[in-house]
Amino acid sequence: METMLVMGYSNFDLGIFDDKDIKVTIIKKAIRERLISYIEQGLKWLIFTGNMGFEYWVLQESKSLQEEYKFQLAVIFDFETHGQNWNESNQMKLSEFKNLDYVKYAFESYENANQFRTYNDFLLDNSDGAFVFYDEENETKLKYMTTRMKNQDVYILDFLTFEDLQDIYEDMNN
Repeated sequence: METMLVMGYSNFDLGIFDDKDIKVTIIKKAIRERLISYIEQGLKWLIFTGNMGFEYWVLQESKSLQEEYKFQLAVIFDFETHGQNWNESNQMKLSEFKNLDYVKYAFESYENANQFRTYNDFLLDNSDGAFVFYDEENETKLKYMTTRMKNQDVYILDFLTFEDLQDIYEDMNN
């Protein structure tokens, strides 16, 4: 897999409101382990959509790994207005997404619901697979995209689950 889409729970979905929360440490450890594996298997591009939470944590770990591995980072925002109403802290995080190797906007502004379908089609058509932090027992709006990913003919889908995080937590405490 050369091009991987990154999607997952927001920090709000997870009830994480402090970057120093132990849950973030555990999630980042899981992210780092998976990213190294993907890179060593030939990953060339990670594609983000610019969301807080899981995507931002993957971005942080990716930037750290770029010091020793060669791969590139892209963000494709849905709209140029993405995040414009976020608070100052999240605006700073958003600016990190805006400084990647490749930055594009699918649309200037919202006009109709079909834009989301077109945007999602583009993301799926331009990635070989996805790294997704999602658990079907804890549904969110991610259900739509994960269902679409599963229905792709040739698409590699790798889930990070709460069970995976529990295993990492237990390993850290043994």
